[in-house]
Amino acid sequence: MGSFLRGFLTDFFTYETTKSVVVKSWSVGIINRIVQLLIITYFVGWVFIHEKAYQTSDTGIESAVMTKVKGFGYHHNQVMDVADYVFPTQTSSRFNCSTDKDCHDHFGSILANGAITGVCLPPEDPVNNTDGRCEIAGWCPAEQDDQIIEPMLDVNNFTIFIKNSIRFPLFDVTRGNFPSTMTTEQIKKCNYHPEKNPFCPIFRVGDMLKYTGQEIADLADQGGEIGINIEWKCNLDWSVEFCVPRYSFSRLDAPFAKNAVSKGYNFRFAKHFKTENGTEYRRLHKAFAIRFDVMVTGNAGKFDTVPTLINLVAAFTSIGLGTVLCDLILLNFLKGAEQYKAKKFEEVSEAQIEASLARSPGSQLSLKQAIKSSYDSGAVSLALSDQPV
Repeated sequence: MGSFLRGFLTDFFTYETTKSVVVKSWSVGIINRIVQLLIITYFVGWVFIHEKAYQTSDTGIESAVMTKVKGFGYHHNQVMDVADYVFPTQTSSRFNCSTDKDCHDHFGSILANGAITGVCLPPEDPVNNTDGRCEIAGWCPAEQDDQIIEPMLDVNNFTIFIKNSIRFPLFDVTRGNFPSTMTTEQIKKCNYHPEKNPFCPIFRVGDMLKYTGQEIADLADQGGEIGINIEWKCNLDWSVEFCVPRYSFSRLDAPFAKNAVSKGYNFRFAKHFKTENGTEYRRLHKAFAIRFDVMVTGNAGKFDTVPTLINLVAAFTSIGLGTVLCDLILLNFLKGAEQYKAKKFEEVSEAQIEASLARSPGSQLSLKQAIKSSYDSGAVSLALSDQPV
């Protein structure tokens, strides 16, 4: 037990110091430099230039969007304007029965065209149909969605005006999606184009469908959802005038295009009227429409000393991976690995130091024979070409 404890304490109170061994080998030297070059290229090219790791980033973008639609078209020989076809988004079936109990099972159902009362009405034609219908309290007649209505194809020429303001709270930077110098006359005459007019806030519906690879004929029957993404990527090390939006377009309901149910986009709305005698009635509309969702994303970055120092330290530390890789090759795969191990790892005890000092008072430890001293202070040179293979 005493020897074990003594050995443990001896190993615990030891000190390791780096020993430099210069290995003159073309293969190892080339591998070392290639690894270092790759690491430097990664940090300079990807981390600092592409990812801008020297900056502090603000991803908590604050945004407000306002839209206006303009355009008119003909539907059933009637002129349709904005008041007719632009609506806020709004988000039935027959229930057969034999007894009132069958209708009780459907209490609270949202699939009916009204509130189910629990009464089973007898069939209108008892000879050919033995099932009745559950009574509902609602508007009569019930909705009929089996009518075929020609769509309004003039929507291609409609335009959408988008006004978007954003703010990066970390840097207190506020921007708008079109230049403040743009006049009313310029806005009236322009249409967005990704190259010719990238900052015009007027978007033609037909152009947006074209950017998504769609045509109005694809959306006329069942409707659809189009996404308008406004992306703000701002490098605030430059002038804030370079902080501008980029637009992209996509069809959001594309994953459901081949589904048997819930295709496209539709919603219902009603217009209520009252006659002179006080009778109320309504006109129910089921609209198959194109829904436009405006999504705002982005981030801003600005130089900061702290992330710069952190990533510089990480870069310099990572360069040492070349040394680790080369040591693995030298210690395990090259000829002369044993000689390299003997030169790289050496144990020195206090007794050896005292004995050496006693033989050569005032001198430093001498190098063993067959080990060449390099010109670098404190380094040992090991020429692999001198080793027996």
